[in-house]
Amino acid sequence: MTEPLRATLLALDADADASPIPWEDIRRRFSEASGYWFATTSAAGRPHVRPVLAVWVDGAAHVASAPAAAKTAHLAADGRCSLTCQADDADLVVEGVAERVSGSGDVERVAAAYASKYGWAPAVHDGLLVGADGAPTAGPPPYEVYRIDLDRAYAFGTDGDLGPRSTRWQRE
Repeated sequence: MTEPLRATLLALDADADASPIPWEDIRRRFSEASGYWFATTSAAGRPHVRPVLAVWVDGAAHVASAPAAAKTAHLAADGRCSLTCQADDADLVVEGVAERVSGSGDVERVAAAYASKYGWAPAVHDGLLVGADGAPTAGPPPYEVYRIDLDRAYAFGTDGDLGPRSTRWQRE
């Protein structure tokens, strides 16, 4: 399951009538963002944060990474990660575990989402994204695809409406 089950207001001083931001509103904002930061941890415990292109497919965020990239090695050792972005009215964070996606149908849906969202149209070959142009933030192809299975998500409102309704979602 990649969708959260429980929402909690983060603001200790939130109005008694305040309600958590609906997950669907934040999921939409997250999927429509254009730039993301992806955080992994090295085997030595060092944080590793890089800009990535991300897409929302089949109820989860997906990222691509070259097999020789540091983030790929980090995910092989420990799949825990965070993906963040900024929307017009909120800073958004998804925390979870990244799992490699290799089924051709799954990878083809991710490739189609990249083409639709960014105009980058990789082909799929042997469960990898390939293409002459390469991903704008990922170095030369091929690329493995990773799905982030959500454990927690956060929306930190940055305007008068969402600010007092900053919300955490989590799985049970």
